[in-house]
Order: sequence, then C-alpha cells, then structure tokens
Amino acid sequence: MTKEQINTFKEKALTYASNFDVCCYLDSHHYQDKYGKHDCLIAFGKEKELIVPTGNAFSSLKNFVEENQEWMFGLLAYDLKDEIENLDHFKKEDFLAFPDLWFFIPTHLISIKDDRIQIIKGDKEIVSKILEISIFKEKSNDDLSIQQKFTKEEYLNHIEKIKHHIKRGDVYEMNFCQEFFAKNAIINPLATYKSLTEVSPTPFSGFLKIENKFILSATPERFLSKRGNMLTSQPIKGTAKRSKDEAEDLTIKNTLKNSKKEQAENVMIVDLVRNDLTKSAVKGTVKVDELFGIYTFPQVHQMISSISCELSPNVHFVDAIKNTFPMGSMTGAPKLRAMQLIDQYERSKRGVYSGSFGYITPDGDFDFNVVIRSILYNAETRYLSFQVGGAITYESDAEKEYEECLLKASAIMSVLKK
Repeated sequence: MTKEQINTFKEKALTYASNFDVCCYLDSHHYQDKYGKHDCLIAFGKEKELIVPTGNAFSSLKNFVEENQEWMFGLLAYDLKDEIENLDHFKKEDFLAFPDLWFFIPTHLISIKDDRIQIIKGDKEIVSKILEISIFKEKSNDDLSIQQKFTKEEYLNHIEKIKHHIKRGDVYEMNFCQEFFAKNAIINPLATYKSLTEVSPTPFSGFLKIENKFILSATPERFLSKRGNMLTSQPIKGTAKRSKDEAEDLTIKNTLKNSKKEQAENVMIVDLVRNDLTKSAVKGTVKVDELFGIYTFPQVHQMISSISCELSPNVHFVDAIKNTFPMGSMTGAPKLRAMQLIDQYERSKRGVYSGSFGYITPDGDFDFNVVIRSILYNAETRYLSFQVGGAITYESDAEKEYEECLLKASAIMSVLKK
C-alpha cells in the first residue's frame, strides 16, 4: 500500500477502534526509529483487564504478565512513584481519576510496519470492515475556557524558590510543571486527537481510551523499550522554538546543539538514567549510544540522548521498568529529592501526566512513551487537563522558563481553540 493509503487506513482503523470500550492506538507517524518494532499498533476490545492502585502495582503486573503471556497494552501513572520511594504527601485533588496502573489484553490487534498491514490477533475480516468506514470531518470541540493553576507572577516566584534549593545543594536539576485545565469541557476526543497530530505529528503519539477517560498524546519521547535482552531509554532535555525562515531555523538548531546550558541539563539526566539502568543491567553493559542528538519536530527542535544496556537474566523485565520509573527527564537529579520538591511546589496531581503508556509482547519485549504534550480528558466529569514543564537548574532564567512552558503548550492550545 502507498503511504497515502496507509494513512487513510490508520484513520479509519482508529475510528473503528474508538467505538470499543477500551482501545490503544500507537503511531510513529513514519519517523525512522531503529529501536521500534512497529510503525503503528491498533489494539481494541477487552479480553482481560488489570486495574491496580499504588501499593503492589508492579508485582501485580508481573503476575499478570506471567499468567497471560500475550500482547497487552496499558498505562503507568506518575504516582506509582509512591510505591518505589517513601515520599511525603501533599494531597492534591484528582479530577481525572485515571487508574494508577491499568493494562488490557486486546481482542483485536493490528500492526503496521513498512506500509504493510498485519492482523496479529482477532477477526481476519477486520480489515475489510475497517475499509468500509466513511470518514467525516468532525468538529473537535466547543470553545473552552482554559485556566492555569499559576499566575505568571506565582510561577516566577516558584522558580526562584526552586533555584534557592539548587543553590543550597538539595538538587542539581528539577522538572517543574504547571497545569492548564478546563472545567465543564465537552470535546470530541477522536477529532481532537486527529487535530493534535495534524499540528504535531510525533514518533510516540497515541490515543488511549479507558471507557470514559482519554489520553490524546503527541509525545516525542520514549521512556523505555526492550528488544531481546537490550533496554533503551531516550530522555529529552533541551528545547528550542523553530522558525519559518529556513536559515534562521538552522541557526536555532545549531545554537541548541552547542548550548552549554542545554548540554548540562541533558547530561545530568543521562547520568541519572545510566544509574537507573545499572540496577537491571549485566555489569559493564550500560552505554550512551548517542549524546546530545538534535531532532526536529513541527514546533520545536529537541535535544535527545540514547542510553542502553543488556538486561540481566536475573532481573524480570517488569522490575527493569520499576527500576527506571518514573523517568528522570520528568523528575530531576538527584531523583528522590527532586520528587519530594515536585510534591511540595507543584499545585496539581500529575496522575497520568509524566507517566507512560505502551505495550508488552508475549515474549517480553515492550515499548513505553512519556506522557507529555498530551491532553487528558474525563468525559464523565467533563474535566480536561494538560501540563507543561521544564528543567530548572542554577542557570535557569525564570522568564525564559515561563516562555518555554507556553511554547510547549502552544500546539495543544491551538487545537483546543479551534
């Protein structure tokens, strides 16, 4: 099939899948990725389900995997950190009510790789049923009143407080996030996701539906993957706004590549990820495959590094996920103290945001993204949320950090204001 035919099929398949109570759609948007096994996966229908709150979530997932060596898709919320580390709690309201850990074994599963469609599981006639669907241009949402949890002045004041902790030596770097939200929001999740990916097609984007809860994600970041016995993590640290002028855009890209500040932020997280991977690795196998790689997306250039290791035969792959969770790019360094300060200074419960969703195969391979650049929506409570943040270091300029937040929010804002 041609790329155009594949794109039409993907749109129809997502439309078809979204009619089921649960579905997970993962799309790389044709980005070349040497670590990925599939260009697109479409899972829908529920054969079995695992829903577990923080406490024994990872052990429950391990048991679920052992009992059901099948394809499964699901999410890991940021708040699973409380199962890994002993943290002080600053109670925050949860208007979205996503589970802490949720996985399902699909009834139907379709894979697309190199523009070829494969039915991995389910009705072999499903392709013809999908092709019969008519696609209508739907309005994504009504006008939404989007609010922020921080005023600009409050945000700037918090950055200075965090920098005080950095000067004291509590942390070297901390990822600080703020929430944008809308109450009484009525949106069309499918149309909103389509609009989001038209504005910002990214390699780890996805649409996840759990009955009346939705993740509409245009994330560019991989949390962790396993292929065979190799684990790979690709943290993002370093962002620069693109220009429509080609020469200026190239200058911006080169400036990001050579920025000592951005490199310093990136390497701190690389070191953190290397440390996390050593807990699961065959001794001496942790290595940095790429340092300070510059990757271009529609709105931004990003600095991405790749770290890998050989998984120890004595470590279960679910424990390897636990050993690296939550991802260092969304916490800071040192990780524990950064998470304590995140709990103290952020005003919103992260929940699914800065968590992860993805898949596990019957032979124990997996691939999970980082939930950023994502809209979270509960259709029952009509609460819509998205969060943005950045790495705060000693060198951080509060005004510039605020501008970077708005830049990261811009793609979502443009979609929600349509």
